[in-house]
Amino acid sequence: MSAFVSKQDTFLLNYGYQGMLSIIDCLVDRHDVIVYDSEAHACIIDGCRLHAGKRFVFKHNDIEDFEKQLKRAEKLTQAANGGILVITEGVFGMRGDMGKLKEIALFKKTYDFTLLVDDAHGIGVMGPNGAGTGEHQGVQDSIDLYFGTFAKAFAAIGAFVSGKKEIIQYLRYNMRSQIYAKSLSMPVVFGLHQRLQLIQETPELRKKLWEITKTLQDGLRQAGLDIGDTQSPVTPVYLRGSIKQATRLVEDLREHHSIFCSMVVYPVIPQGLIILRLIPTAIHSFDNVFQTIEAFKAINENLAFGIYDGHEKPTYPLDQIISRQLCQ
Repeated sequence: MSAFVSKQDTFLLNYGYQGMLSIIDCLVDRHDVIVYDSEAHACIIDGCRLHAGKRFVFKHNDIEDFEKQLKRAEKLTQAANGGILVITEGVFGMRGDMGKLKEIALFKKTYDFTLLVDDAHGIGVMGPNGAGTGEHQGVQDSIDLYFGTFAKAFAAIGAFVSGKKEIIQYLRYNMRSQIYAKSLSMPVVFGLHQRLQLIQETPELRKKLWEITKTLQDGLRQAGLDIGDTQSPVTPVYLRGSIKQATRLVEDLREHHSIFCSMVVYPVIPQGLIILRLIPTAIHSFDNVFQTIEAFKAINENLAFGIYDGHEKPTYPLDQIISRQLCQ
């Protein structure tokens, strides 16, 4: 794994969530300051909450605000003789957009900080070799600690963190979540090794994934659906509605269109907003994509007609919706 992500050493972790939380807890003390993106994953936020020192959050991918928070952090660390830990993500799992790693890395010329990147959604997918978003943006060498999970592209469990030998060695002997818990079992590690070989030796799978992704995202946009500014296979579809409507909507997708997708509602996002998160894969077919686009057109129409408002089960197939629309 170290050679794959261009780092000196790698530490395998039992779980991604507690691994990231424990990395942050291990790296900083009360003299240090954390600067992190406002859209960071919950595991990063919880890790920051454990921090006894100051932490500053910058607006999502807002480089001007990032520098503002960096300057605030620098003043404090200079007075306390501490350090600055900057945390962002390679691919943000909710929006699908990339973190501005290249722009953040440029600040290392004028500010002294350690850069920790969570690339759970980028490893295996982004970059010419699938080595992640750092490779994709050409700044892998500027990332001090590169973190990824095996729950996405690797379709397994666990996580890893890669970096300089001395930092990884320090983490091995100081991360509480790894010292006082079970490590990954050998059958899992062997399976992960085989998956890594598959990613490295079959680039055609990654090419197929991106072809499927582009077809899906272009089709959804052409159908008038809002998928934001995703730059990765993570494909969010933004809709307006209540939690009840969202629940009935995903039931409709599952029961009548044979499509399963993640539903994101309040309190994760503001009330009245629904996100249906689609994750295309290399084993999906173009027929699957076209079926999904038609299904999403249908549920979008259903939502507009108020079909998910009542107590009856939604039963309108696409042809009935179109007929109903023409009659109005």
